[in-house]
Amino acid sequence: MKCHAAVAAVWTVGLCVLFMRPAGAAEDDVWKRLAPYFEPPAQFAGRFGHYRSPLVFDNGQPVKTPADWQRRRAEILAYWHRTMGPWPALLEKPAVHVLDSRRRENFTQQRLRIQISAGQSGEGYLLIPDGSGPMPAVLVVFYEPLTSIGLNTDQRYARLDFALQLTRRGFVTLSIGSPGSAREPQTDGAACQPLSFHAYVAANCHTALTAMPQVDARRIGVMGHSYGGKWAMFASCLYEKFAAAVWSDPGIVFDETRPNVNYWEPWYLGLDKLARRRPGVPTPENPRTGAYKVLVESGRDLHELHALMAPRPFLVSGGSEDPPERWLALNHSVEVNRLLGYSARVGMTNRPSHAPTEESNEAICLFFEWFLKKQQR
Repeated sequence: MKCHAAVAAVWTVGLCVLFMRPAGAAEDDVWKRLAPYFEPPAQFAGRFGHYRSPLVFDNGQPVKTPADWQRRRAEILAYWHRTMGPWPALLEKPAVHVLDSRRRENFTQQRLRIQISAGQSGEGYLLIPDGSGPMPAVLVVFYEPLTSIGLNTDQRYARLDFALQLTRRGFVTLSIGSPGSAREPQTDGAACQPLSFHAYVAANCHTALTAMPQVDARRIGVMGHSYGGKWAMFASCLYEKFAAAVWSDPGIVFDETRPNVNYWEPWYLGLDKLARRRPGVPTPENPRTGAYKVLVESGRDLHELHALMAPRPFLVSGGSEDPPERWLALNHSVEVNRLLGYSARVGMTNRPSHAPTEESNEAICLFFEWFLKKQQR
């Protein structure tokens, strides 16, 4: 895969090494438990819905070879950045300051002040497992970082402690919260849509993680739930250095029948300084605005972003907003991976509720164990 031609060959070789399947009973057991999630239900297998194939150039020409896909991938990425607005320059060396440190269970917890843009910093928590590095790492994004590390005392958020669960299994985790408030994000003057700026923040956090001696820079994933799921999806799709990703029930496609799949809001993709809109599903009286309006009316959808992941693996931890029929969109990424010679790179679990369950969280942990631990040599 590539985003920039100069790194494409090196990055593809790295992925081939990273995703080689090793032998061994323990490894095989992990994959045996994961494998069912990487096959669509029979009623959705081989079906692609109304979504325009990403394997067709904007001029209508088909994508026939992996080399064609590299050009098509660049075309998709350029279109979305152009429509959402350009990123500021990425930070070369984000500043990281340790504010305090303490022991918890089998890891060290550090409270950090981390630079997320040229003029903005935020507070986060770094959890470092006992043992020698370098280790795989996962960036966990949410409204605030305390939930992710298991220190939110509200029991409604008890199963959102993804960073804590992963660190217990040997992952370095970095948990961060919104740049500003979620509905009034502070974008440091950036000209891009807020959700794209969130992805930019995540990219800078990836760079910060790569500089940490405990972290293997080749094995950094990203995940989030709901709002954090949207954030993690845009981060992993727009920034190719994330090696794997989990998106927990964000609404992985545009869907105006689901009020919580709300990409139309100005704090996501609907920002338009000249056209104010009230929160809520678009109507003739409260129409679409911003990049969301352009994308929808141009026939675009988020399955194009999903395809940018190939051949990097991702898992949709689906709930009420992402039911099994989302495979109609995911099958397009399956086809891109097939063209590139990869299988089992696109997975989805399903549950009735928006909130995660013990079973869905176990699948998330197994996913990262397989793709960021077991498949590296």
